[in-house]
Amino acid sequence: MPHNDDSESGKLKLGDHWNAITIIALSQNNPLKAIAEFVENSIDAGAKNVTIVRGKHKSEHYLKIVDDGHGIKDFRYVATHIGDSIKRELKRKGEQGLQGEFGIGLLSFWTVGETCTLTSADEQGVGRSMKLVKGNPSYAIRDAGTLIGRTGTELLISPILAGVRVLSGDKIQNFLASELRDRIAKSGVRIRILDHSSRRELIVEPRKFKGRLIHQLPEPRCPFGDVYLELYFVDPSQDSSVGLYKQGTRVLSDLVKLDAFDRAPWNSRQIEGIVDASFLQLTPGTRDGVIMDEAFDSMRVALEPVEEALLLLLEEQRKAEEDEASRHILNRVTRAFREAFLRLPSEEYGWLAARTRESRRPLPETGAQTTGAPGSPDSGLTQSEDGLTPADANAGNEQGLGDAAFGEYLPEPLDQQDGQKSFFDFPGPLHKLIISPASSVLGVSERKKLKAIARDRAGRTVDSDVLLEWRILEGGGSLEGVDSVYAEYLAPSEPCVVSIELRATQNDELRVANALITVTAELIQRSGGAGGASRRGLPGYTYRKAPGELWRSRYDEEQSIIFINNAHADFVYASRHAMTKLRYITRLFTKELVLANFPEASKEEILERMVELSLYTEENLK
Repeated sequence: MPHNDDSESGKLKLGDHWNAITIIALSQNNPLKAIAEFVENSIDAGAKNVTIVRGKHKSEHYLKIVDDGHGIKDFRYVATHIGDSIKRELKRKGEQGLQGEFGIGLLSFWTVGETCTLTSADEQGVGRSMKLVKGNPSYAIRDAGTLIGRTGTELLISPILAGVRVLSGDKIQNFLASELRDRIAKSGVRIRILDHSSRRELIVEPRKFKGRLIHQLPEPRCPFGDVYLELYFVDPSQDSSVGLYKQGTRVLSDLVKLDAFDRAPWNSRQIEGIVDASFLQLTPGTRDGVIMDEAFDSMRVALEPVEEALLLLLEEQRKAEEDEASRHILNRVTRAFREAFLRLPSEEYGWLAARTRESRRPLPETGAQTTGAPGSPDSGLTQSEDGLTPADANAGNEQGLGDAAFGEYLPEPLDQQDGQKSFFDFPGPLHKLIISPASSVLGVSERKKLKAIARDRAGRTVDSDVLLEWRILEGGGSLEGVDSVYAEYLAPSEPCVVSIELRATQNDELRVANALITVTAELIQRSGGAGGASRRGLPGYTYRKAPGELWRSRYDEEQSIIFINNAHADFVYASRHAMTKLRYITRLFTKELVLANFPEASKEEILERMVELSLYTEENLK
């Protein structure tokens, strides 16, 4: 019996050549990418100057690209060898630096305009041109009939499609600066844009990254070729991305568009730069995609050590930023409490009464960086950046806080060391007036010293040319030193509430401050007074992660550290906004200060004190 074999083999063929060409021409969906391909053809032709012209002639918008490269020697070859570029043959012969290889870039003019006219001079300098029409399979080559006194090519697309007219010179400039970044830099080509519509001339400069260059990254080793990296740390932004390039030309604006790289660190938005792999196979039509072949997978594997190094660097940077933010928060909290203590009675809030120089014990391992511990360089009271001035230190001393409260820990200002005073250290006009303390409780027939603190807009103490006047607005008692910085109040023999007014005048400026004194026949006696030797000033704080535990903060008196539970739901919620986080930490400080200052107080009194301290502290948060 005869053997029936239905198998058949052969070669694939195009059923309709023009249909295939149409598909190729329409595969480029980005007119800016098409313009970049035209410019790249000029660079491949050895051009050193490329001019892009946007204009309008006889009511028709046009785009023209002129270069001084080698020109086109055989128009017919270009028109009849679509998909078989002469550049591919040149690459086989070893010529370097050529980007195109598919012979289809010229067809992308379909996404820009209706007709494309190429003009170039032959070896005798006679101009020849070729005209292509969108949607038309024919081409026409003719002599220009004139001598062209220069080499190079002119590409004219007219009329431009309606949707492409919105592509301004600025948009073209920005796109080419990123798309052809390394090609421009390496070739030295000068790209100029003449935008007649806006009457501007623009120069395309290779894009410069603004971040901090990342050094000492592992070298990617790939058997298919070299992988070049240029990466920068930047401030977090949705616009920050790492682009994928091939031989200096951008393929993808964001590496994260590839599923294989849609992970940290590439999607952190804290890194920008380029990854350039010369061996990648691009999608021919759009040239904004990559073939996921062995070469691509090899690049992915080669970048894994780089990813690990970047993740470590990002973690180090995150910790450094957290430490800096914590120092900044502590400085702001310290300033706010310092202002609050100026207004509150020192006998009630003696937290700062005995700040000592004793060294701090080492902290237990908590996994967090300590911020602002007493005597440490990070303490908000030991840094010059905390805003303390010698005048502020004196204000603390006059309140009965002692030299160790502020001044002992303040470095001597440079201008004082040199025996000179900077211009900006001289106080300005009177702006603010404070009575310290602004609220106090006093026994009958007792005395209380009050201090006037005048400041300029920058917070500097104004201590000259200021006329002061103290007086009792309401209540009994008497005042001594009614025209000096320090006034002394003598309480009457009967309980009352006293309102004291201070008026300060400098030239035509008048400021008024008020203080309240509650005169009582019976004062609350406190055990373990705040002025004891164990009090060591405003503490520092650090984080301790305790997920699932309900405590928000704890004060370690031995180390003078407030531990804040940064795994508590309230901390996580407050951390969404900087000011909310600052207020939350301030309230935790308030809680611990009150508990430490009033160990024998009732629940009601503790709550009252918290309201009082919060009022005067949060007013000064900035």
